[in-house]
Amino acid sequence: MEAGQLFARSIDILKAYQSPTGAFPAAPDYPPYNYAWLRDGTFSARALDLVGEREAAAGFYRFGARTIIAHGYKVERAMAAVARGQPIGDATCLHTRYTLAGEEGREPWGNFQLDGYGTYLWGLAAHLRAGGPWEDIYRRAVDLVVPYLTGLWQHPCLDCWEEYGDYRHPSTLAAIYGGLQAILPWLEDESRKTGFHDAGREPEREQNPGRLVLKVEDVLERLPELARSEFIRDGHWVKFAGQDAVDANLLWLGVPFGLCSLDDPVFRETVARIATELCSGGVKRYSADTYYGGGQWLLLTAWLAWYYRLRGEEAPARKLLAWVEARADTNGFLPEQVPENLTSEAHYHYWLERWGPIANPLLWSHAMYIIAARGMEV
Repeated sequence: MEAGQLFARSIDILKAYQSPTGAFPAAPDYPPYNYAWLRDGTFSARALDLVGEREAAAGFYRFGARTIIAHGYKVERAMAAVARGQPIGDATCLHTRYTLAGEEGREPWGNFQLDGYGTYLWGLAAHLRAGGPWEDIYRRAVDLVVPYLTGLWQHPCLDCWEEYGDYRHPSTLAAIYGGLQAILPWLEDESRKTGFHDAGREPEREQNPGRLVLKVEDVLERLPELARSEFIRDGHWVKFAGQDAVDANLLWLGVPFGLCSLDDPVFRETVARIATELCSGGVKRYSADTYYGGGQWLLLTAWLAWYYRLRGEEAPARKLLAWVEARADTNGFLPEQVPENLTSEAHYHYWLERWGPIANPLLWSHAMYIIAARGMEV
């Protein structure tokens, strides 16, 4: 499909599949993904904001805020579990996915993931910068998410691929950093309005804007140093501590969450390894991936193109986007991945038998294509 056609088609797909509640199903025709993830949905909303579909984007952020508020009691439970040295489980964490009505899923799932909540704050802040009003429902949701992230950011959790829950992950830390950094101006503004901008004045409540500002500033100061000390090896970032492998989600550190500058030599070396080790047309998640055989992911291919465009390297960006465009089916749908250059043919057939064909369309794939094709904005 030609670039202009796929760009317009991708916008239509995001709008067509958005629920009346504002939620985006990750993959509407693929039962395991017929839920709303804050991570996936935020990028869909960001893509729509970039093309001027402000109300559709606002619908998602309001859905996220309502859902967070409805389950906000989990924040206190999580803090209490950490204070007692207890594990964080489904009953004590904000879940990673919800039904399109904002309810928790009932099937077993890996629910303790922090990156989606950082990503939500990042996207919400971008929406507000684009002219969206600072609504009371957003303030109430932020009052919950910020203590949750500032209280748990050092805790091991599942990564964005819902794996390796016993580890900390640089991509998760990047999402937390980017979200807290992005939402800080609104917290500071709330602090000034309420008179609690003076650190010497005792806040009256835990979610007081002044206290939240101090918590965010503390994490923003400490997180980069911890991340660099734990996840850099032999001059590049690694998937998690104790190994040498890269993961394509390490792109997040620079694009869009800003934990590293695009000119940082360690980050540039990391991207070079991603391009060399994981990209052969399209981009794999990581070299040992076996999910549906470990194929090439369209959203990650677009993500690498996004990075190149931000650096002004148009030729490799255009080549990657052309690869994505060539994988659209006759309906203009982009799947999650394609079974090309597989790591394990046997695992491809295993997942086919277990869950059926690869998710198609995957709304996150369309969102990342729009963002990368749109150009230079983060």
